Amino acid sequence: MRLVIVGGVAGGASAAARARRLSEAAEIVLFERGPDASFANCGLPYYLGGEIPDRGKLLVTSPAVLKDRYNLDLRTNTEVVKIDRAARSVTARRAADGSTYDLSYDALILAPGAEPIRPPIPGIDLPNVFTLRNLPDVDRIKAAMDRGAGRATLIGGGFIGLELAENFIRRGIETTLVELQDQVLPPLDREMSTPLAAAVRGRGVRLLLGDSAEAIRATGDGLAIGLRSGVSIGADMVVVGVGVRPENALAKAAGLEIGERGGIRVDDRMRTSDPSIFAVGDAVEVRDFPSGAPAQVPLAGPANRQGRIAADNVFGLDSRYRGTQGTAIVGFFEHVAAITGASEKALRKQGRSHQKVYIHANQHAGYYPGARPMTLKLLFEAPSGKILGAQAVGQEGVDNRINALAMAIQAGLTVFDLEESELAYAPQFGSAKDPVNMAGFVASNVLRGLVRQVHAEDLGAGDLAVASIVDVRTPKEYAAGRIEGAANIPLEELRGRLDEIPRDRPVVVHCQVGMRGYMAARVLRDHGIDAANLAGGYKTYRMHHPDAKL
Repeated sequence: MRLVIVGGVAGGASAAARARRLSEAAEIVLFERGPDASFANCGLPYYLGGEIPDRGKLLVTSPAVLKDRYNLDLRTNTEVVKIDRAARSVTARRAADGSTYDLSYDALILAPGAEPIRPPIPGIDLPNVFTLRNLPDVDRIKAAMDRGAGRATLIGGGFIGLELAENFIRRGIETTLVELQDQVLPPLDREMSTPLAAAVRGRGVRLLLGDSAEAIRATGDGLAIGLRSGVSIGADMVVVGVGVRPENALAKAAGLEIGERGGIRVDDRMRTSDPSIFAVGDAVEVRDFPSGAPAQVPLAGPANRQGRIAADNVFGLDSRYRGTQGTAIVGFFEHVAAITGASEKALRKQGRSHQKVYIHANQHAGYYPGARPMTLKLLFEAPSGKILGAQAVGQEGVDNRINALAMAIQAGLTVFDLEESELAYAPQFGSAKDPVNMAGFVASNVLRGLVRQVHAEDLGAGDLAVASIVDVRTPKEYAAGRIEGAANIPLEELRGRLDEIPRDRPVVVHCQVGMRGYMAARVLRDHGIDAANLAGGYKTYRMHHPDAKL
């Protein structure tokens, strides 16, 4: 039995290691066109920033370990350039001299990954214009930094863009970040990204949203990046991070089925349209777990699992891939953002009915020193309460909560299950009512009809155009920032001032984060006034309207 694997890193290396554990007798040949078969590409920005000082730490598994511990036939600096499906063979080309040779296979696993998109703009191929995918890329960027590059422009404000911005700032490099969309971190819903945008600007990054690079040209002192807006930016180096596309050329030339987004089409066993060929990682089209639709989601965790599943099926185990729900997290200095499952904009695009709630809570008990706030957005079906997606932003504890909610989505749980979730509690770690529980409480109240809620983006539209807005916070909170036109009636005074609440128009009550607003809505309801609570309170309103004046 000869298993040939094309590509290492996450999916291919995981497949090779799993295959060896399943069969000592198999011949396993791993081709990697670069010099490193297994490296931590997610750690590359942190090597540039000095957080990972030793380049060798980026090598997850050395060639010696792959050869000696796993008894792999590792062939680095060798690219597979052709698949002959009829003959069950591949053609490999050595980088050293360009010579080629053929090798037969009994089973073939493709893990070519994805390549960074290089927009077709003038100057994209100039020296000191980089993309970041592998160790040779990071070496080139670090060399530019070591030569004294003091100004960097990042094109693309996604996960890689934020990580690079953090590490360039850490190195004292003047940094500009340009993003085509009107937000950083486009996978998140816009309002959930506003705290990260504020943090980026707060660290001195020049953040240009809703703009794009149209040309790059060499100047006497570096590079000039011309933007669509007419702005010109001077830089010593440019890093382009606008996304990736699956490397499908080898599969396409072999006649394997390719999905609409360019990914190699596979079934839930990671088998391609050819039963003897499997494919894994960033190059494959996956099933979006929340919706079941085809998707392209380049993440290391799914790639590792897919490699394992492909190897299982090569050796007769019936392992299946459930789909990818896009669980991801990013840090920017002390700030953290994370997502799992569907975003609201994705649900809207799919035309899928949903509801949402926001909660603002501390990562642990407020009375214990060091409590830090976080915001959690939960998306769910009605009336079933099935959880569709979640996003969280904050400083500490974000990873804990998004992981719990990712598992809840995998298990098909509902918001009612979140109410009953038993999570570890001690004051330095959490709260007796954890933010995950709180999200379940709020969502369940909505589904049970205990409160009617409206959202910040709905104010001023439709029936709410004439709504009376009642702010039930304290006068001090009201004075510090308020929604235009809102009347201030503190919750503690509400019962004695009911005659000030109009009954001839919609009434929306709100507090800072939603809790007092919920109480106020319940009070008014029991007095015959059908008031709605503003979801997430004033804090969520400000996330939707970060530039709103008092």
